[in-house]
Amino acid sequence: MMQPVPLARRAAVEFTGTAALVAVVVGSGIQATKLSQDVGVQLLANSLATVFGLGVLITLLGPVSGAHFNPAVTLATWWTGRRTGDGPTLREAVAYVPAQVMGAIGGAVLADAMFGEPLMRWSTHDRSAPHLWLGEIVATAGLVLLILGLGRIGRAHLAPVAVASYIGAAYWFTSSTSFANPAVTIGRTFTDTFAGIAPASVLPFIAAQLTGLAIGLTLVTVLFGRPAPAAAGMTALQPDYPLATSDR
Repeated sequence: MMQPVPLARRAAVEFTGTAALVAVVVGSGIQATKLSQDVGVQLLANSLATVFGLGVLITLLGPVSGAHFNPAVTLATWWTGRRTGDGPTLREAVAYVPAQVMGAIGGAVLADAMFGEPLMRWSTHDRSAPHLWLGEIVATAGLVLLILGLGRIGRAHLAPVAVASYIGAAYWFTSSTSFANPAVTIGRTFTDTFAGIAPASVLPFIAAQLTGLAIGLTLVTVLFGRPAPAAAGMTALQPDYPLATSDR
C-alpha cells in the first residue's frame, strides 16, 4: 500500500510551485515591457503567460501537495476541512504558508536574474487606493468560492483549467489585476518591474485579500450549504495522496 507523501516534500512542492508561479508573473511582465510600449499589450501578455503557467503547475503538482501556492487557499481549505476532514491539517497549513512566501520571494529574484535586473530592489509601483483594495476583495472571494465550490459539486478535476481561467479573467475585470494571493503580493515587492508592488501597498492588499477570503467562505456556505462530515468529498485542490509514493 502506498503511503501519503511526507509533509516536508509537500512543503517543498508548495515552495517550488509558488516560486515558479511568481517567476512566470514577473518574468512575463518584464518580457512584455521589453517587447511593447502599449500597456494593454503588456497586460495581455502577462495575463496569458500566467494562465498557461498556472494551469500547468496545478496539473503537475496538484497530486502531490494540492497545488495551493497561496496562503488564502491554504487557510480556506484548512478552515472548511476542520469540519469535513478533507483539507490540510493545522500542522500542514503552518508548513505550507512560510514555504509559499519564501517561494514567492525566490521566484521574483529568479525572474529578475533571468532578465538581468537587480536581484533585490524594492518595487516603486504604488498600488494604494480603495478601488484597488475592493478589486482584491472581489478577486480573492471569487477564487475561494471557485476552488471550494468545485469540490462541493464534484468537479474537482476541473481545477487546473477553471482556476487558471478565473485568474486570467480577473486580470481584466478587477481594478487590481487580481493578485488574490498574500504570498505572491509579498514576493512582488522584491522586483521593481511591471509586476511589482511597493512595500507600503502590501499590508492593505493582504488585508483586502483576507477580507475576500472571509467573504468567499461565507458565499460557499450560502450557495452550497454545510457538508456533513461523513458525506464530504475532496476539495478542488486536495492532493490525491494514494497516487504518490513515499521516500521517507
